[in-house]
Amino acid sequence: MRDMACLVLADLSLSTDAYVSNEHRVIDVIRDSLLLFGEALSATDDAFGMVGFSSLKRENVRMHTIKEFAGRFDAMARGRICALKPGYYTRMGAAIRMASLILGEQRRTQRLLLLLSDGKPNDYDHYEGRYAIEDTRMSLIEARKAGLKPFCVTIDREGADYLPHLFGPAGYTILRQPEELPRRLPLLYAQLREQ
Repeated sequence: MRDMACLVLADLSLSTDAYVSNEHRVIDVIRDSLLLFGEALSATDDAFGMVGFSSLKRENVRMHTIKEFAGRFDAMARGRICALKPGYYTRMGAAIRMASLILGEQRRTQRLLLLLSDGKPNDYDHYEGRYAIEDTRMSLIEARKAGLKPFCVTIDREGADYLPHLFGPAGYTILRQPEELPRRLPLLYAQLREQ
């Protein structure tokens, strides 16, 4: 068995209800990506889990368990993916901290925290701008100190303005065509696991 664990952390905020093409919303692309990624990882010996997140102020950060590390990628997990709906905001720092605790329990040499997002961190209670960016950055520093490897896949075209500050120059990728995410995600994972 390879010594790899991956936790996918998917942004399920209200902004994922936006259309990226005539036929697809961001949430549709995220659902398709999670389905294909789950099938791809099931064919490997790598341990993986999937969690979605959204928030409504500090007290209400919602973590939606899609697939636990100990669980199978089965009809129940697929059903949870198909039932995902956009809602609320993107308190990214808190979600990364919670996901880091989940991933930190995996006793593997390599532990990848793979964030799927469509934009900047923000929330209703003035969690925005520089404060939200710095809180997210601190959560990523904490994750790295815990031995985790964070990587962000985003469709945010303005991501180049803030992602290098958060993830470093090689810690993220921006997809110019969001509909490519389902096809690109397994390829990106294969590259990341070889690093």
